[in-house]
Amino acid sequence: MKRLFLAAALMGIALTAQAATPAPIAQAPIAQALADPSRAEDVARDGLRHAAELLSFMEVRPGQKVADLIPGGGYFTRLLSKVVGPKGKVYAVFPKEYLSEGDGEVKKLQAQAADPKWANIIVIVEPAAAFAAPERLDMVWTSQNYHDYPDKFMGPTDPKLLNAAVYKALKPGGLFVIVDHAAQVGSGLRDTETLHRIDEATVKAQVLAAGFEFVGESPVLRNPEDARTLLVFDKAIRGKTDQFAFKFRKPKTAR
Repeated sequence: MKRLFLAAALMGIALTAQAATPAPIAQAPIAQALADPSRAEDVARDGLRHAAELLSFMEVRPGQKVADLIPGGGYFTRLLSKVVGPKGKVYAVFPKEYLSEGDGEVKKLQAQAADPKWANIIVIVEPAAAFAAPERLDMVWTSQNYHDYPDKFMGPTDPKLLNAAVYKALKPGGLFVIVDHAAQVGSGLRDTETLHRIDEATVKAQVLAAGFEFVGESPVLRNPEDARTLLVFDKAIRGKTDQFAFKFRKPKTAR
């Protein structure tokens, strides 16, 4: 059954990246990462989270240096760790302000990073407005947390500060991939604190203003039946919200 899931997921990957010129991605490292036995605690969520499709959308490859920004329990941190392999690194970045909600997640990842099986994971705690990594990155990924930055518990932090910092941290040609819960069209930042949603047009405008190029989106987390009016934790919609997945690139000619 597991092999059938992997085969079906990987066959569908080509449909997820809607960029004008999709980059060719070696699927073997993704399949191997999904099948890695050290991920036993995560496997049950692979289908719901469309892991295979999103990893391909990120264009992640062995040897890359990537960041998982606000990684939560580390589901994607562990997947990225297996794809980039021993020659790559995954920086799991927690804003200090986010830890006011509790530090259980960071402690779990710190303990995991001490295990030789996850030696390429480096946990970083830093101010929300000062995102940075010890080296230039190939990709920054954040899932369901971009909307948090303008909220009170995060400072608030102006998203333009985050976007500028991510831009600076990336190599020329590096990617910034954002997944988040969609709010109603035209709502801007209205629902970030109450519903934990954000207007996707606002996100796109903010990131483009930092100098990025928009290069694609994936439909795999879309749900047209979500009216975008409920709190994302509401039992009626939790795990089934309409989510956008956007991919931005730092221009290859940038420094």
